[in-house]
Parts: sequence; structure tokens; C-alpha cells
Amino acid sequence: MTKLRFFNTFSASVEDFIPIETGKVKMYVCGITPYDKSHLGHARCYVVFDSIRRFLEYSGYEVDYIQNFTDIDDKIIQKAHSTNSTPLDISNKYIEDFLLNCKNLNIKPAKIYPKVTEHISEIIETIKTLVSKGFAYESDGDVYFSVKKFTNYGKLSKRNIEELIVGARVASGEKKHDPLDFALWKNSKPEEPFWESPWGKGRPGWHIECSSMSMHEINRETLDIHGGGQDLIFPHHENEIAQSEASTGKPFAKYWIHNGFVTINKEKMSKSLGNFFALDDIFAKFDPMVVRLFLLSQHYRTPLDFSDSKLYQSKNTWDRIKGAKQIAETLINILSESNINEKNKNYADMLSTNFSDCLNNDFNTSEAFAVIHNIANTLYSFEQDKSNEINRKTVEYYLSKLIETCNVLGLVFPDNQTNLQLQDLVTQREIARKNKDFKKADSIRKEIDLLGYTVEDTPHGPRTKHK
Repeated sequence: MTKLRFFNTFSASVEDFIPIETGKVKMYVCGITPYDKSHLGHARCYVVFDSIRRFLEYSGYEVDYIQNFTDIDDKIIQKAHSTNSTPLDISNKYIEDFLLNCKNLNIKPAKIYPKVTEHISEIIETIKTLVSKGFAYESDGDVYFSVKKFTNYGKLSKRNIEELIVGARVASGEKKHDPLDFALWKNSKPEEPFWESPWGKGRPGWHIECSSMSMHEINRETLDIHGGGQDLIFPHHENEIAQSEASTGKPFAKYWIHNGFVTINKEKMSKSLGNFFALDDIFAKFDPMVVRLFLLSQHYRTPLDFSDSKLYQSKNTWDRIKGAKQIAETLINILSESNINEKNKNYADMLSTNFSDCLNNDFNTSEAFAVIHNIANTLYSFEQDKSNEINRKTVEYYLSKLIETCNVLGLVFPDNQTNLQLQDLVTQREIARKNKDFKKADSIRKEIDLLGYTVEDTPHGPRTKHK
């Protein structure tokens, strides 16, 4: 098996992955600003990083995956004013929408979802450090980072500071000393949420939050992996590097990963352009697993152009993979036991190795799907096989490889979802029976029945059987 290598935006080259602490990965991915429904562009980012996380865990790493919510922002405040609501109500509403969509897409929950409003004290401390070190200054209640004080600003985005100066402007109402400087703390305006600080009432700027929250949650200054969409490279991630490294004197992240955009007719999908598709609207037409497969069908760094026809192609692909699993399960019920022969086992193992090699090569999900197709095609061929080489053990082995590789990419089969629900109901019913709540136990039995299963109580515990 090959070593894990992937493209590091910072070095602009493919590098071997060597975590700071052997066997452990600290990974921070910039989360959403929850002021509207989640769209397909969001889904691509978080499905991509979920698949990266899954493969790291599959490869034996212990992954601390952190993803923030920017739950106070100009857009959230504007939405609250326009709907006669509060910023907290708006952010909570769309965080709930986001997490539901993540569940539908089988995105594993982050270890923690830090929110800006819950980390104001840490953010203020980081700003105080930057001011004391001379990298930031207060100006009439605002605090700005002095870009020219930070050596090598632009090293992530490969932008020359002299070129940035040409296009820089001071917007109306800003009180910064230099057009390149950016806000760390904003003086509060009338009818805006605010927090007390050494510089007066206000709230954090956009960039400072991720620096403070990530270092606080991982309890060290340097991340193994920092990720997000390509649109965050400049200015957001560039500014994160400047303020974090100015504060600690240490690299902010060892590796930077950025996913490509979802496009509509080759144009970036975004709310500001009005060409975005809300996920719940897409799920009304397509199984979330079809959407997930579509989002991973191209290499994560390439643009992914959206259309209904491409989702239908992904639906056909997913149907064929599910069909291979169904064929395998049918064969398992009718074939004899016997041991798998070495030739069949070696070929299945080779496919499994090829799958890992694809993902070790810059997380190439497109090529990894080609291996899954090969496993599925092999299972289809077993249905037509007339030799004596195909037996139950052989089919079971290939089926295990199909399920295993799909799981790494976060694709869950419908009956697996049912089985998880079934197990949960059986557990709940057993608890109700032990508590002598027989009315509840009977109600849960009816729910199990609706899933197409019966439950039998035996001396060894409950046993379920498909009707």
C-alpha cells in the first residue's frame, strides 16, 4: 500500500502526510455562516472533508475533527432585522437546517462545533496579545491587524503585497491606518449585539474567530490540517495565518486542503449570485446518497458542474452498486458454504489495496469509485457463473469489500440504515420491558413490524426476523 500523499495549498505541491503527533490528526474545517438554507456548495465542502476524515480513520489515525459556526455576522444581523427576529434565533434555525442536511448526507458529526458567541473571551485574549506585540492597533473602538508588520503576508495565496496595495481601498466608516489592514474587533453599531472588551462594546471580526477557536479546541498552536473551500484561501485563510502566527510565533497549520467549487454553467454556485440550490429542494428529487456520490464523483480540487442530468447519472451508478449488493445477498442464501479459493481472495484483496492506493493519492475519489465499480461488476458476474469456484464464502468476501469501500466514502445502503433503526428500536423495547412499561414495549413492537421485521423474546434475549 502506498503512503498517503496530498496537495498542500501552502507549498502548492503534493506532499507526504506526516502528522505532528504519530497516529493522531488535528483537523479544523471552516464552517458555515448560518443565515440561510444550506446549499449544494456547502454540501460539497463538508462531504469532501468527511470522506477525507473517514479515510484517515480507516487508515488507522485518531482524528479530532473540529468545525465552527460563525453565529454572529453582518448577514445574520441583517436577516434578523428584516424578519423581526434575533440573531440567535436566525443562527440556531440555520444551524439546525445544516445539521439535518449533514445527517441526510451521512456526514459524521464533528468532535465539537465551536460558535463565535461562545468563545468571545478567547478571541479577546488573542486580540490583546496581538496588540501587545505590536501587530494590531485600536482605532476609535475598532481593532485592526497591521498587515505590513507581518512578514511574508500572502504566502498561502501566493499574492504579492505590492500588488495588493494597488487595489486596496479604505471603505466608508473604516478607521484603519492602512488599506490592507483588516478588522479584529468591530465597535458596535446601534441595535447590534455586542460584548464588553478593553476597546469598548463590540464584536469580533470574521477572521480572528477561527484562529482563536481552533487553537483553543485542539489545545495547541499548530493544526495538522486546515481545510475549506477555495474561496477561503484569500483573504480568510491568509488572514488566519497572519494573526495566528503573529500571536504564537509558530506555524498555524502544517497542511492546507481546499476543495473546488460547485458550478452552474461553469459559474461558481453562491447565494450572492442567486444561482444556488438548497439541499432540501434537491433531496425532494434525489436520494441523499445519490447526491453524496455525485459530490465525490470528481476529484475534490476540480470544479464540479451541477445539472439534473448528472445527478441522474449518479442515481444510475448508485442503483447499480445497490443491485450488486442485492445479487450477493440472494446468492449467499442459495450457494453452498465451501472455502474461498486463493485466486478469488487474492483478486478481492488486490481491489481493496487499489482502492486505498487511489485515496492515498491525493484522495482521488474518482478513481476509487472505479474500483468500487470493479467489485460490483465482479458480483454481477457471479450471478452468471456456472463454475464450481463461486460459493457462499466467495460472495460474502466480495460483498464485505463492497460494503467496506462504500463505507469509507460514506455511502450507506438503505437496509443498513434500516438495521441501525431496527437495533435502536429493539434496545428501546428491551429497556421498556425491563421497566415493566409493557404499553410502550408493545408500541415499539408495532414500529418494528412496520419496518418488516418480527421480534421474538428468547432466553438469550430478543431476536429479530425479516417477515
